Amino acid sequence: MGTYVENNLSRNEKVVYEAHYHWKIWIELKSILTLFIRPLIMTKTDEFVITNKRVIMKTGLVSRKIFEMTVSHIESVNVDQTILGRLFSYGTVIIVGSGGTRESFPDIANPIEFRRAFMDTVE
Repeated sequence: MGTYVENNLSRNEKVVYEAHYHWKIWIELKSILTLFIRPLIMTKTDEFVITNKRVIMKTGLVSRKIFEMTVSHIESVNVDQTILGRLFSYGTVIIVGSGGTRESFPDIANPIEFRRAFMDTVE
């Protein structure tokens, strides 16, 4: 678990599931052109967590993008996978909140497990 999540958990809040990037980010052209610094920074700084109260997703090192939404305000967690994504178990997690808020997070490893963990939290 990353430092952002650890520092921002409320009382009685526990991490239920923590997601990570898929290994495919290491073999993309962007990674090769940056001498693998880009995926290294991404894996060390980005956090994707489901707690018993909310979903927290933080990306970025210098400029941050932080998405936090309570579980009760999330309408659905969708998964978008290509054929390769299904074969190698990665995809884009799309969170749709009440009021039409829509956030997507690509290249997440085991996105079906992420959705399952969220559904278990809701019940």
